[in-house]
Amino acid sequence: MTARMAFNNELQALHNDLVRMGGMIEDAIEKSVRSLEMHSREQAQGIIDGDQTVDRMEKDIESRCLNLLLRQQPVAGDLRAISTALKIITDMERIGDQAADIADITMHFTDGESPSMAKHLPMMAQVASDMVHKSVTAFVKNDLELARSTMEQDDEVDALFLKVRSDLISLLQSSADHADQAIDVMMMAKYLERIGDHAVNICEWVEFSITGEYKNTRIL
Repeated sequence: MTARMAFNNELQALHNDLVRMGGMIEDAIEKSVRSLEMHSREQAQGIIDGDQTVDRMEKDIESRCLNLLLRQQPVAGDLRAISTALKIITDMERIGDQAADIADITMHFTDGESPSMAKHLPMMAQVASDMVHKSVTAFVKNDLELARSTMEQDDEVDALFLKVRSDLISLLQSSADHADQAIDVMMMAKYLERIGDHAVNICEWVEFSITGEYKNTRIL
């Protein structure tokens, strides 16, 4: 096996790890909101516990990237790809943290209790999870157009966040009886908005990996 073939195999293994990590955080996003809909503290606790696995995955991928950098001496294009992977896993790990934070807030609600003002959260979770999936796919497939179109979805997440905020303002203006619930729902919406922002970050690094440009500055 040539050195290039060995490198390509290692790079494919890196991509596979990223896809697995992406799948784990997509699942965590969806389940974190579903646990609220299903009134399941047990499922929420499972997401919180599972965040440790995401953290370990980040360390494993980081180690694989550093080994590739040190042992394979990649050329410019490959160097950008590996550097991008290192940046991506940071955003992915934070997405996992935020999914766990949503689950942690769900634990505040008693079994059987589901706040009615949380009606937009499932759609926010669906769009944010889709953005995460597409951003990682764009990196693995080297797909610049997919990265750019995924960034545009962030407007949808932001619009849903504004709907949540508007609903909560209207509710609190009519009655302050559910103020604590409203604060919790607002925090969950904010975490989902941040997840969308992290997916945009990933797409921006994909753009850098492909074009060598980041924020209008040519790098490498």
